[in-house]
Amino acid sequence: MTTAEAIALVTAAHTPEDLFGGDSPHRAYRRLARLLHPDLAPGAEAAVAFTRLAELWAAREGASERASERAKEVVITTRRGTYRIGGVFRRGASAVLYESGTDTLLKLPRSHADNDLIRREAESLRTIAHDGDPLLLPYVPRLVESFRHRSDGVERQANVISRVPDGFLSLEEVRRRRPVLDVRDAAWIWRRLLVAVGAAHRAGVVHGAVFGHHVLVHPLDHGLVLVDWSQSVPLGTPITALVARHRDDYPPWVLDRKPATPATDIHLATRCVAALMGDHVPTPVRHFVRGSLLSPPNDAWRLLGELDELLDDLYGPRKYRPLHL
Repeated sequence: MTTAEAIALVTAAHTPEDLFGGDSPHRAYRRLARLLHPDLAPGAEAAVAFTRLAELWAAREGASERASERAKEVVITTRRGTYRIGGVFRRGASAVLYESGTDTLLKLPRSHADNDLIRREAESLRTIAHDGDPLLLPYVPRLVESFRHRSDGVERQANVISRVPDGFLSLEEVRRRRPVLDVRDAAWIWRRLLVAVGAAHRAGVVHGAVFGHHVLVHPLDHGLVLVDWSQSVPLGTPITALVARHRDDYPPWVLDRKPATPATDIHLATRCVAALMGDHVPTPVRHFVRGSLLSPPNDAWRLLGELDELLDDLYGPRKYRPLHL
């Protein structure tokens, strides 16, 4: 099969069964993924087909998981605690979050081949908790425990992390409800996002995947939590785990596998906020956003100070604005 044939096959597929309905669904997926992976098949058509392939595979895996769920309650006991596993809280491309208590979630990779992503998240959250500013820790999830869990003969790495309180929404959900925000509403999100990545950078960690579905905000309390640290790396280490559907959002040096710096997260955070504001923004803000994208600084705190000066010049002293959705 050629790349062109793979593109045509995926484009014509309407359901997971159209691609994976044979005797070897995993083999079919791996074959198509190799032909369409952005590192091996450059071009817009291949990128779109690869994203569609991932969506259909995730849908197939989700259906398979739901079909295999048992009525009895699953209990996992470790040296540090006992977790009663409930229903699925959220499904991601590489991991699933399960209810595991009133204030915790259990995170398991879809495949044991992604155990390294779960370990990477645990290492980063430990580092931030140990080396970060205690006053800024609420901006990231708290790692309760990380352990290996064996089920059905397969061993997966598991993380138990703190659950974000009710009322938080992802920036993707915010955009669905309000496609364009006032600059003043987007500003407090930008400020807190710079604090979140700045706190991680001070601890020596780059998040590496600051996208809308990883940024949770509370519209009324103005809280923010940056979640999913499975693509994170220590400062100075290349980012190797990329989110395929956001490939075009990464700065060039990430795609070139150069060492990650704070500028990586600042660039991605700026794109997140720029998407919230739309096109009709004051000229000084538009220039500031453009500069932060083209030449992001390596210091989130410096950019935060410059942003505050800009906002003061435009709007005067800051006032509380509830974000009504």
